[in-house]
Amino acid sequence: MSRWTSADLPDLTGRTVLVTGATSGLGEASVRALARTGARVLMTARDTDRGRAVAPDGVEVVELDLADLSSVRKAAAEVRERTGDTLDVLMNNAGVMGTPRLRTVDGFELQIGTNHLGHAALTWLLMPALRAAGTADRPSRVVVLSSLAHRGGGLDVDDLNWERRLYRPDRAYSASKLADLLFAAELDRRLRAAGDPVISVAAHPGLTNTELLGNSLRRRGRLAGMLAGPFNALATQSVERGVLPQLNAGFADGVRGGDYIGPGGPAEVRGFPAPARRSATAQDPGLARSLWAVTADLTSVRPDPAA
Repeated sequence: MSRWTSADLPDLTGRTVLVTGATSGLGEASVRALARTGARVLMTARDTDRGRAVAPDGVEVVELDLADLSSVRKAAAEVRERTGDTLDVLMNNAGVMGTPRLRTVDGFELQIGTNHLGHAALTWLLMPALRAAGTADRPSRVVVLSSLAHRGGGLDVDDLNWERRLYRPDRAYSASKLADLLFAAELDRRLRAAGDPVISVAAHPGLTNTELLGNSLRRRGRLAGMLAGPFNALATQSVERGVLPQLNAGFADGVRGGDYIGPGGPAEVRGFPAPARRSATAQDPGLARSLWAVTADLTSVRPDPAA
């Protein structure tokens, strides 16, 4: 995967891709890169007017608020209807970071609700379309976006919504990104056990100059907000570089189910796509199974594959 770039994306004519959270940052960059490949690209947006304003020609906009499970169900049904129930790649890109203590429409802590629970529900609801599009030689792919932050804070599956613990925005974000990585691994284990023509791959962007990081710093106070611009300029890589791991995970040859891809530079902060390292907690299959069960209970969505 040495020095793989968006120029290495293959011709995707005849294939259908859905990218969540594509009105800015990594999602928008993903859509712009994919729009040049011949693929049919669908992008989600909470605000469809904003989505249509940034969508490249030919890209379709689907309304989706991951913090509202009724919106997740509606969007999944719409995608399945629009695509004839065939989807080659689902890129679970959308996310929130470092928010105050807020709740989703369904009462979940906002970061775990948006980053993990909403995406897990969407993935399960779209699995028939992914299964229909995949073959043994060219399986469909689910790409789950995690973060270097998955290494901090751990995950309490008995208190995902921070009802018994003191809420800390940074730890809640870390927990949500750890949940993403655990879900990606458990999904791939179950897909392989079921023999389905779908693989699950995780990716992270290192430190990338997106609105997500800047907004998180600004929420920490006036001084942190003032430092957001200089910090991004000095410590982060461009969005065009940061998006490469998730594009690689979704479309590069040689990617296998269960892979985790990030920047290949020192400490995985920046660089071209390369295998990334998981924390020991992110490799715990028992924790992943527990999270799978709790996620199904909280979302009331039937897991797929179910076995």
